[in-house]
Amino acid sequence: MGAAFARVLTSKNLPFAAPSHQEMDASNPDDLVEVVRTIRPRFAINAIGFTGRPNIDGTEKEKSRCLRVNTHLPGLLAEVFASEGVRWGHVSSGCIYEGCRPDGNPFTEDDLPNFAFGDLRSSWYAKTKAMAETLLSESPGCLIWRMRIPFDEFDHERNYLSKLMAYEKLLEVRGSISQRQEFAEAAIESLQREIPSGIYNVTNPGAISTTEVIEAMQRQGLTNKHFTFFQDDADFMAAPGRVRRASCELSTKKLLATGIQLREIHESLEETLKRWVPARP
Repeated sequence: MGAAFARVLTSKNLPFAAPSHQEMDASNPDDLVEVVRTIRPRFAINAIGFTGRPNIDGTEKEKSRCLRVNTHLPGLLAEVFASEGVRWGHVSSGCIYEGCRPDGNPFTEDDLPNFAFGDLRSSWYAKTKAMAETLLSESPGCLIWRMRIPFDEFDHERNYLSKLMAYEKLLEVRGSISQRQEFAEAAIESLQREIPSGIYNVTNPGAISTTEVIEAMQRQGLTNKHFTFFQDDADFMAAPGRVRRASCELSTKKLLATGIQLREIHESLEETLKRWVPARP
């Protein structure tokens, strides 16, 4: 996400600073305050997060690190930014939900997470992201941006599309996802326009299934691989060390009400695939 934010800020001719780990210890309040007072930013963005390697299953093996990076650090940033009067945004996740509302509609920002501590099947990652939202929900000047399964045109191990093409067997799910560049553009616009603080679902409107994504990639000639699918969740979960994946539909009406909109998911996916940039050998 950091690279996506940098691309958007550069395209807008907005100067920015992205201190390295060597330049700033984000877990040290004194370091944070010093950097903030030196830079005196108009706004700040927290794109620091731990999602595990090679995927979310890895967070179960490093729970302390996951809690420290995904929960404790955002809470610390909230305290520093509040004391220094800095508006800021935090990259959160929609993985704290599963499915859709009881009435069949997508989850809104007012719905309590149903796939965190209230569900024993949820991942530790989801729990840490839900705790962070609780910490930040009343933080002045803070925007919480919920992302779902990021993808873009750059072939990379963290790209959802690259992951699908690499897997030998897929899980059929349907839900909301986020085009990474569009997410970054919407997030930065929300800070520039100083929309009201709070939680916003920042996903491309609509929902899409795994099969639809694969078919779109095949139409664009990116893969001719024959994919097989797990029979169901139980079949997927049979592998040792695997945690249940959240799949949910999120409403984007609150973000749209501010005048900020991402493209409909099928349209965004097709346009993204047309610009596909293969990884360098």
